Amino acid sequence: MKARLPQGYGGGGAANIQQLARQAQKMQAQMDEASAELEEREYTAAAGGGAVSVVATGKMEIKTLDIKPEVVDPEDVEMLSDLVIAAVNEALRAAAADKEQTMEKLSGGINIPGLF
Repeated sequence: MKARLPQGYGGGGAANIQQLARQAQKMQAQMDEASAELEEREYTAAAGGGAVSVVATGKMEIKTLDIKPEVVDPEDVEMLSDLVIAAVNEALRAAAADKEQTMEKLSGGINIPGLF
C-alpha cells in the first residue's frame, strides 16, 4: 500500500527547494549589503560629562579619541583611564547593538549560524 500525503504536500519538492534556496540567497545578499553599510557607520559615545569622547566604526575600530585638557591630571591617571574605557565600551556596544538589530530585522529573528 502506498502512503499518501495530504493534498498540496506532494509533487513540488524540487521546486520548493529551489525557491527556498533562492530566498536564502536573496537574504544572504541583503545581509551582506547591510553588513557593509553598518561597517561604514560611526558611533559616538562620551564619558565624564563629555570630558572623553570616542568615535567607533561599525568595524569595531576606534576612529577618534578626544580628551579635554582639563581632565588630564597627572596625579589621577586612573580616572582618565576609566573614562577612556567607559567611552570606548559604550561606542562599541552601540555599534554591536545596531548591527544585531539590523540583522534581526533582515532575518526575521531567525538565527542561522554562519549566515551573518
